[in-house]
Amino acid sequence: MVPADYLEEKTNEELLALYMAEGQLEVKQALVMRYLYIVRTIALQMRNVYAGSLQMEDIINEGVIAIMKSIDRYDPERDNKFETFVSRRIRGMIIDLVRKNDWMPRDFRKQVKAVEEAQTALNRKLGRQPSDEETSQALGMDIRKYRKLQRMSIMMNVLSLDMITEDDGEHQSIQLSANDVESQPERAFLKGESRQILAEAVESLKEKEKMVISLYYVEELNMGQIAQVLNVSEPRVSQIHSSAIKKLKAYMSAY
Repeated sequence: MVPADYLEEKTNEELLALYMAEGQLEVKQALVMRYLYIVRTIALQMRNVYAGSLQMEDIINEGVIAIMKSIDRYDPERDNKFETFVSRRIRGMIIDLVRKNDWMPRDFRKQVKAVEEAQTALNRKLGRQPSDEETSQALGMDIRKYRKLQRMSIMMNVLSLDMITEDDGEHQSIQLSANDVESQPERAFLKGESRQILAEAVESLKEKEKMVISLYYVEELNMGQIAQVLNVSEPRVSQIHSSAIKKLKAYMSAY
């Protein structure tokens, strides 16, 4: 058993070298505690990404496991500094967790329709536009999940049919009005149809493209923040975004 005082005197690099040489559990545990700050830092940086589906405590718990795996897989001759290596793996771990929790629910359209119906019913009952809290309570839905669903719905409107095909004069007359849609059946139909097609189009994207679209339009991160989350350059994020939009336009043109 390695004395605690002996471990405390060692630097992070010395502890890492000691563990790689001897593989002692006490040394590994000490390393995990030393590098736990990286998990907390990245969890704070990426909180907008997982808010509504995960708690920071979940990220910390999974981060401990990620650090332990990183310690075993780190190769100082092949990889960058350990801090860089483990940071990249923790970011990837958070993104994987978000994917597993489905940033776009399979029953997205059904949930959006339920929200719109609840808002209409409450509007008639209260004689005013209901608050987010009132609507989510009426639906029996967690307020964070409700607000994320709202942001997703806004994304679908931002990427709506008239925007996706804006460079095609044939479609210039289509306008998806958000006001009094119920009194305009043809527009309500177009809105529903375009949202359905867009949901399918987004699902057809590659994982990184889907993630960039999600982070930019749903989580409302800027290109610089997305670059930090994905651990790539900002021009690369812009390139992925442009590629995704081109694919969405191509997908929509078929309809």
